[in-house]
Amino acid sequence: MSSIKRLSPPQSRKVNSLVRRECCNCDNGHCILLDDGDECVCPQLISYSLLCKWFRIAVLPLDKLLYAELFKTEDKKRCTVCGAFFASRSNSVKYCPDCRKRITNRQAAERMRKRRALVTR
Repeated sequence: MSSIKRLSPPQSRKVNSLVRRECCNCDNGHCILLDDGDECVCPQLISYSLLCKWFRIAVLPLDKLLYAELFKTEDKKRCTVCGAFFASRSNSVKYCPDCRKRITNRQAAERMRKRRALVTR
């Protein structure tokens, strides 16, 4: 994580929104850590690379998919239903969170239908 990572424009937009929403050192676009009496613009907001060490360590892991995309971790998987990428926590996960809810509800309903069918016979 010591080298400076270059960002594509979509990645940069995601990083900038993450900085504005989650970074505790960003105050209205100004960096509190670099403030020495004069307001200093947050360098992470005006560059197309990952410059801020605090952001890389503390804020970026909050967006698991972006983190996996930037640092090429193997946590990024493709959903078997919709084909979207998502960050997984284990190796047996097949569905993204949205599809997982639908699939789980569908399987539970089917299981209960079979159970009720056995009772009525």
